[in-house]
Amino acid sequence: MELLETGSRAGRAKHYPASGPALPWDRFSAWLECVCVVTFDLELGQAIEVRVGRARSSGWEGRPQALVYPLDVRLTEKEKTSICYLSFPDSYSGCLGDTQFSFRIRQSVGHKISMNGEEEKYNRDAPVVLQRDQAHYYGFVYFRQVKDSTVKRGYFQKVRIPSKNDKLGTSPLKQSNQENLLPAPMIIPTVNELDLFTCFQPILIHIQMLWELMLLGEPVIVMATSPTVSSDTVLALTSSCITPLRYCCDYRPYFTIHDTEFKEYTTRTQAPPNVVLGVTNPFFIKTFQHWPHIIRIGEVKMSGDLPKQIKVKKLMKLRTLDTKPGIYTSYKTFLHKDKALIKRLLKGIQRKRPSEVQSVIVRRHLLELTQSFIIPLERYVASLMPLQRTITAWKNPPQIRPFIQEEFMKTLEYAGPQLTSVLKGDWVGLYRRFFKSPNFDGWFRMRYQEMCRKLEILHLEVLCEADLLMWVREKSEVEIVDLVLKLREKLIKARVHQLPVREDLLEKLEMYMETIIDSLPDDLQVVLHRH
Repeated sequence: MELLETGSRAGRAKHYPASGPALPWDRFSAWLECVCVVTFDLELGQAIEVRVGRARSSGWEGRPQALVYPLDVRLTEKEKTSICYLSFPDSYSGCLGDTQFSFRIRQSVGHKISMNGEEEKYNRDAPVVLQRDQAHYYGFVYFRQVKDSTVKRGYFQKVRIPSKNDKLGTSPLKQSNQENLLPAPMIIPTVNELDLFTCFQPILIHIQMLWELMLLGEPVIVMATSPTVSSDTVLALTSSCITPLRYCCDYRPYFTIHDTEFKEYTTRTQAPPNVVLGVTNPFFIKTFQHWPHIIRIGEVKMSGDLPKQIKVKKLMKLRTLDTKPGIYTSYKTFLHKDKALIKRLLKGIQRKRPSEVQSVIVRRHLLELTQSFIIPLERYVASLMPLQRTITAWKNPPQIRPFIQEEFMKTLEYAGPQLTSVLKGDWVGLYRRFFKSPNFDGWFRMRYQEMCRKLEILHLEVLCEADLLMWVREKSEVEIVDLVLKLREKLIKARVHQLPVREDLLEKLEMYMETIIDSLPDDLQVVLHRH
């Protein structure tokens, strides 16, 4: 069975009619779009399972019914096809028993719904990893494959959550006809609560390089032996490496040759896109030879108490299907390795330190490293904001100063990362490279929007405190009408986008506006009240 989430971890709240109370699923669908059961059909291949409806209340009694809940969920055929293909591990993975992994697909064109005021407010308040992404679906898969002599292929294969009557090692086809279709309580893999230490075990000594690759939004391929390792590693890289900075590039925790973006990502006519792909099919070794960074992770092998660490190798050695595990890249890091961190983690392995504790150490290191990098940028951007005393009620808000890279670079001499980080290296070179990345563009766009919003709030508060009735006495009708229209626009924006302005101030401004309208000639009053 598969859980399909809308947007990033928060999901999307659907727009329902105002009349009548919302049904339980209507509220729940703000977090979960739908639940699907995918099976393997000998004639069709992977397909959403269809059964004859039994419940009269659903209106499906005696009719074929696709096992997608809720029944009225709107998935396009393209989305259904992607879900079916991505729900099954590649045959090369050889997954027997139960397997859990996740994937991410684009929503079809015309299928996206813009955020309303409440959703925008949620995104503003939520941590980066929990903010909603309105352009993608997130799928969480529970796949079962067991031997079954009654099936022509010799195996029972289904993407489903086991019912309460299911037993490990037996085929659900042999279960009782009275099977309870409700899923048994279980934990589905999440996007933000990953065991970072386990994900990074084979590549611990290269964690500095991985952080830089994610910070710069470099194209990366993660080749693993199973979709579980593939998806967990990709999610660890993209959702945890550069927190609290948002990873603004595309990523696919599990990617196959059937993916709708296969041609787009494998073309050699242009440079590889800024995306992290998790794959398991050896076919991709040849297909992605032109990509600059390929991480091949094999089965975790122990060397004494320490997991065997994969080495950095030249891309030219990535030629055959039996290529050994390694990080195939010509990338040279800007910063030196944090040897103290590596030593601490390795000592933790020798002392049998719990994985949860090791993960906390890794997560904290990455967080502090990212903060050391981003604090100088935040400090400089804050200086671009106009002074509050320059904001008046009688003029439009002042402009935010432009971001000038060379001006920022000069601040690094006295307010750079060296104030909070002990790491040495070419920080200036790293910043210059970062400025060319989608992550910088995404970060600055978000900060610029926040500053514009702050200016709007400050200007609105100044307007609320101003004596507008005194001001309009000496103005022409044209100027007064222009003021009324602008005030109305600001009030609507404040309420729709739920700007944090005191309600009593908004009511005061609304009262001023109505008083001003009442002072105008009757014909203008009619026009303004109508519009």
